[in-house]
Amino acid sequence: MIRPIRLRRKRVIIDIDTQKDLFLANGASCVRNHRRVLMNIRRTLAWARVKHLRIISTSICKPGKNGDSFHTAGWQKLSYTLRNRKIEFSADNNTDLARDIFVHYDQVILNKRCENPFDEPRAERLFTELRADELVVIGGLAEGAVVATVLGLLQRGKRVTVLIDAVGTHDRQQADIAFRKMKAKGANLAETRDYAGATHLKSTGVCDCKLCRLEEKPLKTSSIGA
Repeated sequence: MIRPIRLRRKRVIIDIDTQKDLFLANGASCVRNHRRVLMNIRRTLAWARVKHLRIISTSICKPGKNGDSFHTAGWQKLSYTLRNRKIEFSADNNTDLARDIFVHYDQVILNKRCENPFDEPRAERLFTELRADELVVIGGLAEGAVVATVLGLLQRGKRVTVLIDAVGTHDRQQADIAFRKMKAKGANLAETRDYAGATHLKSTGVCDCKLCRLEEKPLKTSSIGA
């Protein structure tokens, strides 16, 4: 019998598909309201570093002709989602994982060839055998990989919190349906400030679009409560 992967920490961050094509304005399929979502993703990961929380990241990739996988430039992960002590696994139908992987690494990156990580043998094993008090989910898309991941975790008896303002979406209506479905199945829906506190970030420091580079103007006193 394979012994479960152990993690003695209370929380683990689940970082879903935080890649350039999805989250940068010049990406091939940028999410709605990307500036706000990016700031909350960055804030969450900064909080994770301060609290020494481990991170499991998924990264969707292109399937190769020989069953292997590869990344295009647009599917690279955002720079601030990466930790120094990290290990990355390709999507290759293997299940090999060291039992003490979280002793040696702060972040495990799992490449996948489809939205649902549970269709990848290695990811399915890691998420199923993982022991942690709470899994905190960020990333995208709400109506795609996020709902598939969260429902899979809940089916396996995990306690899951989704930071809804750190989750990107293309279709607001479909995202609302996905969030309701996650909540109905037992997920806790929260906002970034509930865990990581407030932030004074003006931009994310990655996206070069005018919106992300624009400094926020202070709210006029006369407009408060109007």
